[in-house]
Amino acid sequence: MAIKKSELYSSLWASCDELRGGMDASQYKDYILVFLFLKYVSDKADHPDAQIDIPKGSSFQDLIELKGTPNIGDDINKKILAPIAEANGLKGVIDLADFNDEDKLGKGREMVDRLTNLVSIFQNKSLDFSSNRVGGDDILGDAYEYLMRNFATQSGKSKGQFYTPAEVSRILAKVIEMDKATSAAQSVYDPTCGSGSLLLKAADEAPAEITIYGQEMDNATTALAKMNMILHGNAAASQDIHQGNTLASPYFKVEENGVKRLKTFDYAVANPPFSTKSWSNGFDPVNDEFKRFQYGIPPAKNGDYAFLLHIITSLKSKGKGAVILPHGVLFRGNAEATIRKKLLTQGLIKGVIGLPANLFYGTGIPACIIVLDKENAISRKGVFMIDASKGFLKDGNKNRLRERDIHKIVSVFNQQIEVAKYSRLVPMEEISTNEFNLNIPRYIDSQEVEDIHDIQAHLSGGIPLRDVDALDAYWQVYPTLRQSLFQPPEVNSGQVSSKKGGGVPLENYRQLSVTGADIKSTIFEHPEFVGFGKTVDKVFSKWKNKHRPTLMDLQLGAKPKQLIADLSDDLLQTFAGLALIDKYDIYQHLMDYWAKTMQDDVYQIAADGWVAEVYLIKDKKGKQKDWGCDLVPKSLVINRYFAEEQAAIEKLEAEVEDISRKREELIETHGGEDGLLEEVKNDKGKVAKAALPKRIKAIKPLAKTDEEVKAELEVLQQLLDWFTKEKTTNDAIKKATVELDKELFKAYKALRPEEIKTLVVDDKWLPTMAAAVQSEQDSISQRLTRRIKELADRYGTPLPALDSKVDDLTEKVNAHLQKMGLVWK
Repeated sequence: MAIKKSELYSSLWASCDELRGGMDASQYKDYILVFLFLKYVSDKADHPDAQIDIPKGSSFQDLIELKGTPNIGDDINKKILAPIAEANGLKGVIDLADFNDEDKLGKGREMVDRLTNLVSIFQNKSLDFSSNRVGGDDILGDAYEYLMRNFATQSGKSKGQFYTPAEVSRILAKVIEMDKATSAAQSVYDPTCGSGSLLLKAADEAPAEITIYGQEMDNATTALAKMNMILHGNAAASQDIHQGNTLASPYFKVEENGVKRLKTFDYAVANPPFSTKSWSNGFDPVNDEFKRFQYGIPPAKNGDYAFLLHIITSLKSKGKGAVILPHGVLFRGNAEATIRKKLLTQGLIKGVIGLPANLFYGTGIPACIIVLDKENAISRKGVFMIDASKGFLKDGNKNRLRERDIHKIVSVFNQQIEVAKYSRLVPMEEISTNEFNLNIPRYIDSQEVEDIHDIQAHLSGGIPLRDVDALDAYWQVYPTLRQSLFQPPEVNSGQVSSKKGGGVPLENYRQLSVTGADIKSTIFEHPEFVGFGKTVDKVFSKWKNKHRPTLMDLQLGAKPKQLIADLSDDLLQTFAGLALIDKYDIYQHLMDYWAKTMQDDVYQIAADGWVAEVYLIKDKKGKQKDWGCDLVPKSLVINRYFAEEQAAIEKLEAEVEDISRKREELIETHGGEDGLLEEVKNDKGKVAKAALPKRIKAIKPLAKTDEEVKAELEVLQQLLDWFTKEKTTNDAIKKATVELDKELFKAYKALRPEEIKTLVVDDKWLPTMAAAVQSEQDSISQRLTRRIKELADRYGTPLPALDSKVDDLTEKVNAHLQKMGLVWK
């Protein structure tokens, strides 16, 4: 079956738990990711595309045999990891972590138990990679990011240099048009490659298997990058990932006529360490043999431009690059201003994308993407800027770009679309006027329009016409709804005046035609609102009918990534131009559903076909307590094939609720102190069901002659009847539920592929998206209702009326005080 990321993450979390206490959280990955690597390459060892040789006695299965043995740590090092490293040139890559380190893993039995438990976690059947690469997803990168997200990074040490969030990586790959790389002879380079995930995201965007090159200063992180390449089927690329200081000692060089220069590449991506102070250690920038600083020498204690200039020098004459840097590179002065001016006048900077703050690990400062393009530098007349700082989702203590944010940035940038308060092509003349300062707020005003209060309206009442006009997007779709909601203000006392008290024309104000309580119903029931809803439904139906055949025809070996790309892109096009509805909101609904549910479903179908495989759910003691099916949840089969049985159960459940309510009402009425239920209460003051029959039997003979006892008996008998009926009905529910569950289980075994397709596509996927579209329609009316109600509340009671009300209340209070013999001064 296809691997679920949720199960991968839960296993990683469990493995981290095993390592707690002995080492810093930042070191967990050194052990966990080696196990993940070993499990993956072992599962793939017998496949034709296996790129790692597993010597006899060194597979994950051999690792399992070491569980519980006294020398497990030393044997992992020598019998498992060392032979694999030797056979595949991976020394210093997979053998960096010492599994026999007593300081980190404990001594004696503690180490044995810890490593044994760690192996057991990776034995989980849900982590069987033998026929699954999670659709080419960045397994190691996702795992690394998961660990960085769940554990504190080392104090004072930035982890941003080791891992670039996948969302940002995708943007870099797309804005330099990696999708146009069609030849294996083309190359992509990252001089500060970290765990290699940014490089892999860039390469994954290219339709051809382009050549990957990377350099990383940190030795352990270089090892991660090499493992990551192998996990992605790029064993050859792992040979082109090298450890070293890119600035002081760049690895990739060529020599022509005895002169060394940097090797150049078609594409470059990078997330270098921000504002590093020691960037020039180990070489002399003034006399740089690679002539990287011809545009200027960066400040001695800030290396941002040093990395940028290195990348520019490393690009071919038509090369393209994207670099993540702190916002300061856009506006800082002195040496950096000089370099920036020269780069701009040479046309090397194609664009600047401002990102939200707090996206990266180890730093909360906002960053930007500098997009470089040598190919069109000569003819460049401006810089395309995007202010994407407000598009994100709060995720714990970090911010995260949503799918809609990524798609909007990429489509707007690549198509050079100017969007108000978001993007524009800034002419070079304007940049020159601003002394080549690229600070985005100078060119894009992304501030929200201030909601200004109207003093005259507060004084005299009425809603300002400008506030009504500001809702023009709605009135374009609902032109007559405006008249249904608003009307010109009435002229009081028959006076004919074209002015309001302060000399403001009456026509500049409006008043509500309906009460505040009727605003929502007026909008919902208006023919234009209903008609627009039908239009939206037709638009969605067009998309649904177009893609339903494709979804129904999914087969073994289907390409999930291509599927969601086709579905989502066409959804954007389908809803483009539809008034009031933001196409990116609809897009995000689909992408959220894909991430939460549909992705796992499609991967399962691609791996196993249309099979409704059930699984057992066990309690902590291993006893079965239920069963389920992820692809086809029980509710779908019940709704389609057992609707009558379910309706009968729901009817019984409704009866139980009614009985329970009546029972509680009876107890509430007669359960007070000295009430008729006083004698059947327990020590805690609660009515005891077991006491009812005894009390009834005791007082029944007396009820014939004593009216009070008779009344108590009637209440007790009624309460007992409610308890009895409740139990009887609950028993009936339990019996019916068990019977339904048995029939349901049989039905799953008999489901044919065509039936499963209908259940999944027509009853699960498409209705979920239809509900999401409906929620967007509902939000339209809610936003309009909320705004009109806000304006009505704001200006509904003019200041004179409030003063009058205050005066009236003051008089009443003073009158009461006088009656009490008090005088208020």
